[in-house]
Amino acid sequence: MSRPARAIINLSNLRHNLQVAKSLSPKSKTVAVVKANGYGHGLKEVALALDSDADALAVACIEEALEIKATGVKSPIIILEGYFDESEIEVAVTNDFCLVLSRLDSVESILKMKLKGKLTLWLKVETGMHRSGMSADDFNKAYSKLIKSELINRDIVVVTHFACADELDNPMTTKQIAEFTLLTSHLNVQQSLANSAALLAWPASHAHWNRPGYMLYGVSPFKQKHINTKNLLPVMTLKSAITSIKSIKRGNSVGYGSIWTAGRDSTIATIAIGYGDGYPRNARSGTPVLVNGERVPLVGRVSMGVIIVDITDFKNIIVGDEVILWGDGLSISEVASYADTVGYELLAGMPARVPRIYQDS
Repeated sequence: MSRPARAIINLSNLRHNLQVAKSLSPKSKTVAVVKANGYGHGLKEVALALDSDADALAVACIEEALEIKATGVKSPIIILEGYFDESEIEVAVTNDFCLVLSRLDSVESILKMKLKGKLTLWLKVETGMHRSGMSADDFNKAYSKLIKSELINRDIVVVTHFACADELDNPMTTKQIAEFTLLTSHLNVQQSLANSAALLAWPASHAHWNRPGYMLYGVSPFKQKHINTKNLLPVMTLKSAITSIKSIKRGNSVGYGSIWTAGRDSTIATIAIGYGDGYPRNARSGTPVLVNGERVPLVGRVSMGVIIVDITDFKNIIVGDEVILWGDGLSISEVASYADTVGYELLAGMPARVPRIYQDS
């Protein structure tokens, strides 16, 4: 019998979420972001599932681009972090990858090269996040050089990224949209602003190309409820099983560090999941776990391969019962909140030792 920890990946839900994204901005093109191993869901499987309905697929680096290219996907592939070595530029030309450039010197380096074909580029501009992106002056210089070059395809898209779009009452997004408009309004170019949060909640950011990522995997980027997230369906359900049950006396402590002590005679159950399986080590006692549809509290410290839950108030739980750690019936965002993190980190950090079981129905 194999270890019961596994991640069930529902590809039908994934495609459903893409349709939700497209419905929010039907006149726009949609880039499905599949970087970081498809947000932990499996890069190849996710790319193939979204290929026919997305207008393009986006990854972080050339390695990810080549991996999904090898699957036979037909969608254009956009590399969000551009290139890290000049040797990657010719690879991008050969494979018809699009590079996102965020520095003027990157543009100047490309223009000095002798390429075997034309390169497709997006230019990233700085509008307030101050992580990557060209200043207004550098952007204008880069754009004017590129449109004169025979090395570059003319369909340049200008892109920016939002710092606070997941904060619905933060004026930063409106300021960034205004800054982007000021930078690009004098040009006849296609634009891309919206990530998942902006696509869901900031209609003014919808442009020629939208770039949903997190929402495709069925998770809301917002702390509060939002009407446009109600139709999202979870794609990953992390499951395991009860492997042992025991009784302990009042005053007994559980797990490493003895950080939880029973306040009454209790029944505890061990579950085959831990931080070696992507479950957050700093999840606090009280973090909910679903056993037979019941919300059962985590107690004690998360170990590498097991967690302990208090089942004193749940009389029908037995060894072998299935457990849901997050996904169908239990939001990953709620679990993440008990660990002072976000669902993004839990999904992207899902290790290879957890088998992905793909369903498509």
